[in-house]
Amino acid sequence: MFTRLLPDQIVKTIYDINLDELHKKGLTGIITDLDNTLVGARDPIATPELVAWLDHLRERGFKVVIVSNNNMTRVSRFSEPLKIPFIHAARKPASRAFRKALQVLELPAEQTVVIGDQMLTDMLGGRRMGLHTILVTPIAPKDEGIMTRVNRKIEKVALGRLRKKGLWPEEDKK
Repeated sequence: MFTRLLPDQIVKTIYDINLDELHKKGLTGIITDLDNTLVGARDPIATPELVAWLDHLRERGFKVVIVSNNNMTRVSRFSEPLKIPFIHAARKPASRAFRKALQVLELPAEQTVVIGDQMLTDMLGGRRMGLHTILVTPIAPKDEGIMTRVNRKIEKVALGRLRKKGLWPEEDKK
């Protein structure tokens, strides 16, 4: 049951993602979460480090779209200055927003990765769509909303069961 929450990769931050490895696998599209994946949930704009990373992605030929469960105001204020397309109020893990993101990227699922900090939204939604999934450690978990805190409690139970079955890497103490 919980195996659908398993990511294909686990990294500490987006900056730890091996872009060469993604390219070798034919992955050139990136669907990324916003809050606690790219920046903290209360950070209104991108850090200079993030801007440089996003520029590097584009230079390498990656296409990027932000898919967030947050509202239009939050997501647009963050995404528009970066000239990154976005989907707000995504209702992840529902498939509709992921399908729309694939249309924006003009890529099939086999060439696309989803990056996020939540197993119940980003990983589950991505796996259901056949996307390569990368789980990052949340940037600022103290700043999360009530629904995310509820999700984290469910994730904790799932992690316990996955570890018990030997399906979760023990060195990761997420």
